[in-house]
Amino acid sequence: MAISCLSIATNLTVAPTPKSRNQTHTQNPLNSTLKSLSNSGKLDEALRLLLESSHQSKSATTQPNVDSYAAVLHACISRKSFDHGRKLYLHLLQTEEKKDLLKNPTLKSKFVTLFSACGRLDDARRAFRHGIDEMGSVPESVYVAMAIGFSKNRNFREALLVYWEMLSRGVRPGNFAFSAALKACSGIPDVGNGRAVHAQIIKSDEEADQVVYNALLKFYTEFGSSYEVLKVFDGMPDRNVATWNAFVAGFANKDQFFEALDTFRKMQRDKVGFSWVSLTTILSVCSRMTALYFGKEVHCQIIKSAESPDVLVLNSLLDMYAKCGVTEYCKKVFDGMKSKDLTSWNTLINAYAINGLMAEAVAVFDQIIEAELKPDEVTFISLLSGFSHAGMATEGQILFDRMSAEFKIVPSLGHYACLVDILGRSGNIEEALEVVKKMPMKPSGSIWGSLLNSCRLHGYVSLAEVIAKQLFEIEPTNPGNYVMLSNIYAKAGIWDKVHSVRELMEERGIKKEAGCSWVQIQDRIHSFVSGGGFEFRNSYEYRRIWDELTKEMEKNGYTPDTGVVLHDIDDEMKVEWVCGHSERVATVFALINSGSGLPIRITKNLRVCADCHVWMKHVSEVRQRRIILRDTNRFHHFEDGKCSCNDYW
Repeated sequence: MAISCLSIATNLTVAPTPKSRNQTHTQNPLNSTLKSLSNSGKLDEALRLLLESSHQSKSATTQPNVDSYAAVLHACISRKSFDHGRKLYLHLLQTEEKKDLLKNPTLKSKFVTLFSACGRLDDARRAFRHGIDEMGSVPESVYVAMAIGFSKNRNFREALLVYWEMLSRGVRPGNFAFSAALKACSGIPDVGNGRAVHAQIIKSDEEADQVVYNALLKFYTEFGSSYEVLKVFDGMPDRNVATWNAFVAGFANKDQFFEALDTFRKMQRDKVGFSWVSLTTILSVCSRMTALYFGKEVHCQIIKSAESPDVLVLNSLLDMYAKCGVTEYCKKVFDGMKSKDLTSWNTLINAYAINGLMAEAVAVFDQIIEAELKPDEVTFISLLSGFSHAGMATEGQILFDRMSAEFKIVPSLGHYACLVDILGRSGNIEEALEVVKKMPMKPSGSIWGSLLNSCRLHGYVSLAEVIAKQLFEIEPTNPGNYVMLSNIYAKAGIWDKVHSVRELMEERGIKKEAGCSWVQIQDRIHSFVSGGGFEFRNSYEYRRIWDELTKEMEKNGYTPDTGVVLHDIDDEMKVEWVCGHSERVATVFALINSGSGLPIRITKNLRVCADCHVWMKHVSEVRQRRIILRDTNRFHHFEDGKCSCNDYW
């Protein structure tokens, strides 16, 4: 059934505000005792006293009232104690003279909140439904408690249905309900109802508060247009840190990293301040953009902060340095952490693994064991992936066996994918296929993709065709699979099949992702697309540096490898194509615009081609510059004509 608030939005009547059944209470000494016990965490004693008083006391001053039950329930919610709350609920349900208390809006809301917070949605739903049709007018707070309960358990559609039911019963929504409804719309996602809720907010007599505006902003940053996002943002009477966080996170979630960085910059210029959430979000953006200098600025803000950063922030900082290829900084931050969790250790292992430092990664793993911490699935994924890219097949197989035998971790699909990659890359494709056959689960696209890549590395054309057929069924719209098969055919000189793959892509409307590289110079990030940047490539400075490099590299023994070009064209044109690859253009730009002693850090959205890899090695030698290139597979640290990957990637 489609959910629609549109027809209800303009026909709401104001429900009468119910009079509280306990607007005035005789001072009850029992309540202060219950609150004291509850606040001290003595729930067993508090519940025992409450139930005994309920059965034994006849006096109004010692008989439990709504406040008595609410005090104990509040403590149950704080400690997520389902058992105590369940006992109290059954007591009220089974005691005839107390049964009507379950219809009390305050208690009903608290029971719903407790049960849903404990993940017991069936119990929460029963508590919500019990006697609701006999209550007459039900206040907004009860519906919102149930809607929030559903949303927290990711049942967003049911949360929205509760909101719809509230409207149908004539309860006018307020800010509390608006924010809950918007969260549900963001979770489904339901763009139509989200806009309908926005219309209700505009028509409401109650002025929207900061929470509602933040929920609106979050909704539109995820599902709306840039125009709608800016309109909400500009129309907000007040903007707090949470507002800006939602704005930045919205851009980050949609992979609009430049916009996220610009917004964070504006947030700083406007002197809004920041929370740890702000820094965690922007550090994640820096990680994905390899924006090291920007990440260092955030690190400075953490150091200057009057408050001590939490583990989540420091883990994000570790990850930023790891993803920017600066393992020495990553280790310094790790060593300086007063408190570490397993994520901290895993991040350090991954930092070493993706940068090809497997001896250091294994040493950290040994430290985890010595510290009597239990490694998890993520620990082994990082190590196995590192072994695969380092060509350490024997070590990888041994670790895979240890994982289940010694650490009692059942291998997941991700672990099997790593093992298949380890075997395939090392040339043991028959063993890799045997692993796929014996796996207890159906192989995923990543596993078949790993096998296809192994065929590319070792020139197995016939097997590649069989594997590609599987991939085209599992991932029919993934351009990478088609490009890899085309690459295999081109390497073998089978040009008619290269054309066939290209035609198949055109028939299915699949376009190859354009190669893009970016480099940070001071406080700006510059991006370059393969084959593009004509204005820069035709500039005097570019031609001068390019010509100098070409002469120096030819003397050093470099000649272009045109075999990486997947087109049946003459060699001169192939040389022109490969020279226009984005990572080369970014490198020349950095040579022109950065200091001679500074390392060059480049990020590419695709795997670096073989000829560009050789080209980078020569540039590092003839210009005596360290070049750090991060592609989709790993980091390449070029220095003095060598690469950290040892030409195995």
